[in-house]
Amino acid sequence: MEKIIFTKMSGAGNDFIFIDERENTKITFSTNLIKILCNSKTGVGADGLILIKDKNGFDFEMQYFNADGTTNTLCGNGARCAIKFANDTNRLSSVNARFLSNGITYNGLVIEDELIRFDFNPPEKIKTNFKVKASNQLITANYADTGSPHVVIKINDVLEDPHIPFSNYDQLMEFPVFDIGKEIRNLPEFAPGGTNVNFIKIVSDSVLIRTFERGVENETLACGTGSVASALVVNLTSNIEPPIKLITKSGEHLTVDFEKNNNIFKNISLTGSAKTIFIGEYYLNL
Repeated sequence: MEKIIFTKMSGAGNDFIFIDERENTKITFSTNLIKILCNSKTGVGADGLILIKDKNGFDFEMQYFNADGTTNTLCGNGARCAIKFANDTNRLSSVNARFLSNGITYNGLVIEDELIRFDFNPPEKIKTNFKVKASNQLITANYADTGSPHVVIKINDVLEDPHIPFSNYDQLMEFPVFDIGKEIRNLPEFAPGGTNVNFIKIVSDSVLIRTFERGVENETLACGTGSVASALVVNLTSNIEPPIKLITKSGEHLTVDFEKNNNIFKNISLTGSAKTIFIGEYYLNL
């Protein structure tokens, strides 16, 4: 009976199915199989699937798939989990990791066993303070492509009465992220691929964040590329200086650090937890 050997991992609540190509040499991971595996009703359940391969000249190669089987995008929390997975499978010769994803070279660092830093390349595009139409109103939005496209919205800009702020975390937790996020995700100005949508609230020295992720087509407990996009946006629009702490829906913290010179970002990093949840087998013909 044919089986898949997998590892379930979590990066600050963002969960992934990890497949080691060494252990699954005869399996073809089709779009349909990925959908089945990522569906909690038919498979393991996850926000995405990550295939880890050996690659000459690199510690490993990471191939990321969204829960709907789409690919060719970056996943920040997935990359942090991939670094831990590579360390656990003896692919790293030191605490430093150098790997390939979508033909692009990335680096990272094992700070502790379950505390991983991933280094981002500079954002491809940033745009601040423009309008999108959603929820029957014009909403002030921002945009950053951090390897995956992200709209970033301060939730006060969604209120019909801007004089009534969301003043605490509980009110952010009640915000209709799914409905408004889904609407913005599919707006024609972000076609053909659509966009991820982040809703944030600055509280003291932290940023509260909730994210609607394309490919998952739902809210996730955390989003790495979205956290980086949001951190860059609040730096530009609210003068919040790095390192910036983001509190995700899971309650876990992600830290984004960077340097900026003449509004050009460099040395961007994302640090947070990366944990192995369990190891299992999925039987294809059961």
